[in-house]
Amino acid sequence: MEPTYAITFNRSSLSGRELEYIFRTMTIGQIAGDQTYSKKCHALLEQTLGVPKAMLTSSCTHALEMCALLLDLGPGDEAIVPSFTFVSTANAFALRGARIVFADVRRDTLNLDERQLEGLISPRTKVVVPVHYAGVGCEMDVIGEIASRHGVSVVEDNAHGLFGKFRGRWLGSFGCLATQSFHETKNITCGEGGALLVNDVRLTSRAEIIREKGTDRSRFFRGEVDKYTWVDLGSSYVMSDVLAAFLYAQLEVWQEIQARRQSLWEHYDRELREWAEGRGIRCPAVPAHCQQSYHMYYLVLPSAEQREALLAHLRTRGILSVFHYVPLHLSPMGQRMGGRKGTCPVSEQVSERLVRLPFYNSLSRGDQDRVVAAVREFRQ
Repeated sequence: MEPTYAITFNRSSLSGRELEYIFRTMTIGQIAGDQTYSKKCHALLEQTLGVPKAMLTSSCTHALEMCALLLDLGPGDEAIVPSFTFVSTANAFALRGARIVFADVRRDTLNLDERQLEGLISPRTKVVVPVHYAGVGCEMDVIGEIASRHGVSVVEDNAHGLFGKFRGRWLGSFGCLATQSFHETKNITCGEGGALLVNDVRLTSRAEIIREKGTDRSRFFRGEVDKYTWVDLGSSYVMSDVLAAFLYAQLEVWQEIQARRQSLWEHYDRELREWAEGRGIRCPAVPAHCQQSYHMYYLVLPSAEQREALLAHLRTRGILSVFHYVPLHLSPMGQRMGGRKGTCPVSEQVSERLVRLPFYNSLSRGDQDRVVAAVREFRQ
């Protein structure tokens, strides 16, 4: 049996009219995808972010898989991804037969190190996939310029960064394509779900087809064809309208959710930064030109042993904190693609030392203060 914690790492919560909207979509008989609430979500994302097309998907993973299909990746192609990321960032492109080229991350923001990017590009490079870690923007101006010069596409994995900005521009609006996550651990959630943002309008029509199992079903429902049929590769990537109803209730109060998370993040930072820096512990770095999404608050300990000691210390006080990614280049699959120890040293070091503190929309100030007190009690 798993232990129970007085303060868990993550907890889902209602933020608005979720249950009302789910009840409404059930009573009007719209539970499949692309109906009333899916359309409301699409419109809100497009209007708020200023992107030409947003499409809900069943997960961020599936949105990434759509990107690989849209860009026609296949055997012989290469995709550059940070090693310090979730497996889906790489897996979506590996599924099409592409070779994954692992990039290290910056020591400050833990984002793809743009200074290494040019040296990783080869004649076979087809796409680079920056991940906005913790909702802090990658250096998209530099990444975009390098990619453009080499004829390489940019796909933003913006799973952490919805409603964050880089130099005043929304994350998710830089690449030809971008993906979002609405998993239960994200700021805005419906349990499981994602979205594809299409910034290159030339890809919109085919994206609709891929998302609808490779058929021109969307054109049929718009009255553009008299029947729909199989016209391309694709899969079932559409989100149920039941989940879209839950999601829309959260999206329509996104500013309130972000303000709440900003308050939580700033309280951690106010209470812990000076304490941490005096002990050689690093706190999140947010460059002045980045407006973060307040997705998480983490600490980077001086050693792996101290990280494990802090996690154990918090568990004894009924607090569940967790670490994050195992570097992809050291995984069995990553090693089959040429990954080897020492090639991404920052990813390796951070993976062993990072602790994520409890962070969720309904975390009370009292519980957060208990986390802060427990962390400050830690003796290295």
